[in-house]
Amino acid sequence: MTDEALGRETLARLAKALVFICGADHPTTAALKTAAETGSERDIKHARTLFMRLKSGDRRAALAMIED
Repeated sequence: MTDEALGRETLARLAKALVFICGADHPTTAALKTAAETGSERDIKHARTLFMRLKSGDRRAALAMIED
């Protein structure tokens, strides 16, 4: 698996976790879904920025949900 595919897969999994945590209409959830679909560097950067702006508890919860 390439690094790009792994990154897009991880973004998609984070988006699914955030649907549960923040809701489907949350801007970060939408940005992560878009980044996972397009894979463009601009969308990925935007999604990461929004993810880092989440409350630390929400970030930790989302990351815990995607751990294998």
